[in-house]
Amino acid sequence: MIYQKIYKTLLILLILSISIVAQQKTWTPSDVMKISQVAEFSTAPDGNKIAFIKTLPREFSDKPGADYRELYVYDVQSQKINSLISGKNSLSSIKWGVDGKSIYFLARLGDAKSTQVYSISSSGGSSKVVTSSTNSISQYQLHPNGNSIAYISTEGHTTKKKALLDKGFDAEFYEEEYFDLNLYIHDIKSNEAKRLTTGFSVFDFSWSPDGHHIAAFIANKNLVDDSYMYKNIFLVNPENGLKTRIVETPGKLSSMAWSPDSKHLAFIAGVDVNDPVSGSLFSVEVNNPKPFGELRNYTKDFIGSVTGIDWLDNETIIYSSEESVYNTIRKQKLNDDNSELILHPGKSAVTRFEFANNKIVMSGNTAQHPNELFSLDVKDGSLKRLTFSNEWMNDFKFSKQEKISYKAKDGLQIEGVLIYPLDYTEGTRYPLITYIHGGPEASVSDGWLTGYGSWGQVASAKGYFLFAPNYRASSGRGVEFSKMDRGDLVGAEFEDVIDGIDYLIGKGMVDKNKVGIGGGSYGGYFSAWGATKYTDRFAAAVTFVGVSNQISKAHTTDIPFEDYAVHWGIWPFENFELYLDRSPVKYAHKSKTPTLILHGKEDPRVHPAQSLELYRIMKLHSKAPVRLVLYPGEGHGNRKNTSRYDYLVRTLEWFDYYLKSDKPKNSIPEKYIDFDVE
Repeated sequence: MIYQKIYKTLLILLILSISIVAQQKTWTPSDVMKISQVAEFSTAPDGNKIAFIKTLPREFSDKPGADYRELYVYDVQSQKINSLISGKNSLSSIKWGVDGKSIYFLARLGDAKSTQVYSISSSGGSSKVVTSSTNSISQYQLHPNGNSIAYISTEGHTTKKKALLDKGFDAEFYEEEYFDLNLYIHDIKSNEAKRLTTGFSVFDFSWSPDGHHIAAFIANKNLVDDSYMYKNIFLVNPENGLKTRIVETPGKLSSMAWSPDSKHLAFIAGVDVNDPVSGSLFSVEVNNPKPFGELRNYTKDFIGSVTGIDWLDNETIIYSSEESVYNTIRKQKLNDDNSELILHPGKSAVTRFEFANNKIVMSGNTAQHPNELFSLDVKDGSLKRLTFSNEWMNDFKFSKQEKISYKAKDGLQIEGVLIYPLDYTEGTRYPLITYIHGGPEASVSDGWLTGYGSWGQVASAKGYFLFAPNYRASSGRGVEFSKMDRGDLVGAEFEDVIDGIDYLIGKGMVDKNKVGIGGGSYGGYFSAWGATKYTDRFAAAVTFVGVSNQISKAHTTDIPFEDYAVHWGIWPFENFELYLDRSPVKYAHKSKTPTLILHGKEDPRVHPAQSLELYRIMKLHSKAPVRLVLYPGEGHGNRKNTSRYDYLVRTLEWFDYYLKSDKPKNSIPEKYIDFDVE
């Protein structure tokens, strides 16, 4: 009798387990387009409520575009979420009012012709427009007393230019007709605004907590290269707009934060003009009587890259960072040499955080979910997830994902992330997609890697390994590591990728004849290099908005000085041979690798002609199947849902055709895809 009961129990458990497995779904491209995530958040002054924006996937029946964005409020005490603005809207830059009762945001609602600051009660109701700027507002911040708003906008066309346009004379003067990014102060009570700055561009700013100063990142021109390389930190007088430079900027600048007592300014920057990563933590005493404040770098020997900053108190900075493939949060005393971990590696990939009323709120992701809201206990480092935006994912089966480490040929330790094929069987060799991140001053974290351009769990469900190496020159390993490719593009850094592939082949995991490579921007450059110079190593390649000719790229990009200062160290005319030698076009005629080339037609960073050059040489002179796909209206990456979905489906089909199918490898897939959309 006892054995019968045991047998029945085991039988029920077996049936339940079979039922659970049967219900689990595997990832498809269509599923990726259904994903929602927390895009940004803001914590109320008392810490009891968190406003956040969640993306709403745009349906394909709508006009093509980016995801919609909805506004919600999370109540910390009740743990309930209240919807404030839902539906087909696009909101950004949410901030709480000083009284903790209103939420401000940027939007263009109804028939508005430009983006303005709006406000809405945190308890709900209708939103109302606050500003009346002639042109769109790109950034704003409330004065600490709540009576005014500082914002960035432009003046627009001059009267003479408008008159010419009205008559049909629409000639454009390249890099001469930019609009300065001016700083304005809007008085909320009077509804009047005054311009504070003119003749230069303000790219970012922050009110001091006492309201006496505005710290600003300023450059002479509103050009992309200036925003990358020529910004400096100034104090702007909010009464008359006079600016005073407070520090000799060491390199790139990315973020800043005031101490609560307004005496110190912390900021993230590169260590010098040649540092590709704005990833070191600095602070300066604002009231220092010297011409430039005394500057201190708190991360000189830090083997990582700082990504975000805030203040715990007047003497303690908090910062988030990339450390290898993990993200952390640390606290740093002003007078200490060492930092202390708050969020330890491996818990969540942090995208943003802030400190308010003894609470750290952050957005983060893991291998099982995209960005969600979390609260982090400062004392014990415990992490609590607050939002669950995609509960439908509970029905999906996820593949194993882990950190991978291996030695490069020269002995350098290289790290990355590896996703296994779904239902992986040890001892079986699988096809491999090598995903190359852009930059190269970026890195892949051991978090959510499933997107239109990174494939992730969708590739795994199709039976691929997905290998994402953080080759030398990536961020997250310190300044020395990120500078290792200077003057040696696709040299040792590309060998790091080859060494990683060989490592996986040597472990019996990957079929050496079924290796693909793909990525965007610098990842597209790597992929073109793999398809040409290293054509014997790759059976398929996908290159997206990538470089093919370094000489012409240097003379057509919108970041020529950044390219020179942090990557090359020389201009093309100083060594044309080296520039050409590191260009895929030099070797494209010898390619045997089927190559899919994709590019946004309005890309200002890497001109579409880069892809056309590679396509034309391969089409004329190589024996490799090649196709060029251009996306109208897209720039350096796809924004529209239709373009993203096309990219995801088309690139995976390319890999399937050349890495998995038995079809002739000298042929090419059908160009029109039967998209599976609702």
